[in-house]
Amino acid sequence: MAKRGDQLDRQKISCSICLDLLKNPVTIPCGHSYCMNCIKARWDGEHQRRIYSCPQCRETSRQRPALSKNILLSKLVMDVKKTSRHQAAVVNHCYAGAEDVACDVCTGRKRKAVKSCLSCPASYCEDHLQPHYDAPPLKKHKLTNPSKRLEENICSRHDEVMKIFCRTDQQCICYLCSMDEHKGHETVPAAAERIEKQKELQERRQQIQQRIRDQEKDVKLLQQEVEAINGSADKAVEDNKIFTDLIRLLQKRSSDLKQQIRSQQETEVSRVKELQEKLEQEITELKRKDAELEKLSITEDHNQFLQNYPSLSALSESTHSSSINIRPLRYFEDVTTAVSELREKLQDILRDTWTNISVAVSDMDVLLLEPEPKTRAGFLKYSREITLDPKSAHILLLLSEGNRKVTFGFKQQRLIAFNPSIVNGCCQVMGGEHLPGRCYWEVEWRGRAIRLAVSSNDNRIGSADANLFGSNTNSWALRCDKNSYTYIHNNMRVPVSGPVSSRIGVLALPTELSKAEGRHALR
Repeated sequence: MAKRGDQLDRQKISCSICLDLLKNPVTIPCGHSYCMNCIKARWDGEHQRRIYSCPQCRETSRQRPALSKNILLSKLVMDVKKTSRHQAAVVNHCYAGAEDVACDVCTGRKRKAVKSCLSCPASYCEDHLQPHYDAPPLKKHKLTNPSKRLEENICSRHDEVMKIFCRTDQQCICYLCSMDEHKGHETVPAAAERIEKQKELQERRQQIQQRIRDQEKDVKLLQQEVEAINGSADKAVEDNKIFTDLIRLLQKRSSDLKQQIRSQQETEVSRVKELQEKLEQEITELKRKDAELEKLSITEDHNQFLQNYPSLSALSESTHSSSINIRPLRYFEDVTTAVSELREKLQDILRDTWTNISVAVSDMDVLLLEPEPKTRAGFLKYSREITLDPKSAHILLLLSEGNRKVTFGFKQQRLIAFNPSIVNGCCQVMGGEHLPGRCYWEVEWRGRAIRLAVSSNDNRIGSADANLFGSNTNSWALRCDKNSYTYIHNNMRVPVSGPVSSRIGVLALPTELSKAEGRHALR
């Protein structure tokens, strides 16, 4: 009935000449309305006869009537057009397009699916999904957002839903596969494997986010160095006004010096900005990787998660060292000093001091980005003999061989000198000296486990758990046991791959902190 009424309304506001909705409707003296262009064309054909008639009632006039716009009809036509467009949009919105997931139950023109069922598996529109809400057996099915890839959840061999994950072959299988070609393999429910992989994914994201934070700090540090270099270079150039006292004799030298400073400034800034750009590119890539992992982490489809996880979880090695070390130079200040000496010694010593000026500019080196060694011989260049501090040793740790060997044991005589506050009960011992910059040492160990660590400050303040190496923000530890390695920092643990060895090499890299202490710990 509503549709029929709509058709009647359209007839009332349609032009009887073109039979379409009125366009720019006008009303003639007899009261009938037409499209302006339609009635004009009609009367243009009657112009020779000098008789103008209404196409509906045939009322005639010898003078061409004036046309007046019908505002009410114009508004009605606009309202009808808006209603028609809205109805068409609503209808089209309900049906599936090329990019939409179509309902698997609909016949004819298929409607959009609002949910996909991983148990069926099929996709349903709002009407056909209702049984999953009403029927008790269907209520237990797992519903997800509409997906076009449900067929990937079906075993191609047995035509069954794959709800099991084979850890042996690292693939999703159905229950028939587990009794056939995967018989005897280690299998778990896909949901359980998803939980494990989700944990690994979160660890990967934490690693990425930590690298982003570290490298963003380095980018800021590099930007500060660019500003410092530019400021120092500008000041050095400005201070060249000293040459005005010797303008006749030193004018050419002054010009050469300016050019040399600017050239060196450009070289140093270029080096710093090149590294800065590389870091920013790596940060962008890490953020993209983190976004992909985040998107994967919220995927509800376990099989999709497990199939996509291996390709997204791999984390490439950083092409950049873990920190930026800025050598504390005065940049171009030495240039000014050398120029001042020129002014005092005048022309007779100009040739000797000019060499000093040129060398001072060329030797300005801001970044000490030494490449990390790749061989043991390379590491040994930074070798340092480490001794242990007896005063920091736990009561159960005994030092020998010049305080370079520590063993787990107990001696009665140590009770007299034992201080219960030492390391707050942690069974560990600290190094006896600060580490000056990049240092390398090797540790031989045996027993159940050992924890090697480097700390940025005294680890004796706070609770025992907080002071254990690797359990706070001030220390970085590597736990070695008979079967594996684990990197620990701020109580965050990351497995480290590699063959287990009784000899471990430790390379302590310089950081933003001025001092670091080497510490070893046994548990």
